[in-house]
Amino acid sequence: MSSGLPHGLRPPVKVALARAVEKIPRLNALPGGSVYEPKWDGYRAVLSREGEEASIWSRQGKDLSRYFPDLVAAAAEQVPSGCVLDGETVVWSGERLDFSALQQRLSTATKALTQLARQVPAHFVAFDLLAVAGHDIRDQPLHVRRQLLEELAKDWTEVLELSPVTADPETAARWFEELPATGIEGLVVKGRAQPYEGGQRQWLKVKHRETIEVVCAAVIGPIDRPEAVVAGLPIEGELRIVGRSAMLKPSAGKQLGAQLRPSAGEHPWPKRIKSTTLDRFNPGQDETVLTLIEPIVVEVSADTAWSGQSFRHTLRFLRSRPELNVADVRPPSGAGQ
Repeated sequence: MSSGLPHGLRPPVKVALARAVEKIPRLNALPGGSVYEPKWDGYRAVLSREGEEASIWSRQGKDLSRYFPDLVAAAAEQVPSGCVLDGETVVWSGERLDFSALQQRLSTATKALTQLARQVPAHFVAFDLLAVAGHDIRDQPLHVRRQLLEELAKDWTEVLELSPVTADPETAARWFEELPATGIEGLVVKGRAQPYEGGQRQWLKVKHRETIEVVCAAVIGPIDRPEAVVAGLPIEGELRIVGRSAMLKPSAGKQLGAQLRPSAGEHPWPKRIKSTTLDRFNPGQDETVLTLIEPIVVEVSADTAWSGQSFRHTLRFLRSRPELNVADVRPPSGAGQ
């Protein structure tokens, strides 16, 4: 008889979360010693199998099953009933993760999804096991859950994958430097002795960040005391809005404001834009008012989440670069020129 899901693990399931840190944590930073995993650039998801049915759910509790028929079919074939897996849905384009292709799944008509799944298959990268054979194992330490996950995954093929893990700080440091070239965002660090606590920020995460130059052609807030920088880059012959900075410290805003000048003549951007244009800033508002300025070059810190058209995560303003020419700024590798 097929194993059912244990009480408390019927989807949607609250997932464990990670708290951001600035440096790679030491080996003794978490209970039982630290283990290091890649931070995947995809959709966090919980995959469940009960009886003949499989389903996949987002961390916000949305049923994603119809968007990922390939993953559901693979789970129904390769994952035993009574199992709940935590992981990430990703799409590969060659040897690099392709977040834009992953996003396409959620905007494609149902009739076209089967064909899209054949042409551009998604992958589910599992990094934790919450239930096996109908038993809730969240109270077990990570090293026990990981051992069971590895046993479960040994016969997986095609779109189901096991996320790599290491307890060697040197290997972790090498991953942190080398894997961003494949679209990996950084590292997630967990304690070998930790149980799984859904909804809690029990893990640590560190993102790989790079310093880049962008064009600041608008700010949010008054020109003499800007609250945030609006970043632009030349893409397909136009200066396009690609992201925004986090809120500036008052001292940084005052210093930057002293170098800004109001826009004179035509400007490539409107005075009001949809609030969803810039990542997730002001998501509760329909529009955001921009203070248009004469473009200048600024230096920002960005993580690896560059889609080719925009930064999905907030930038960190570092300093202005008035000595640089706006015309010389170029997008990161992979953007349209």
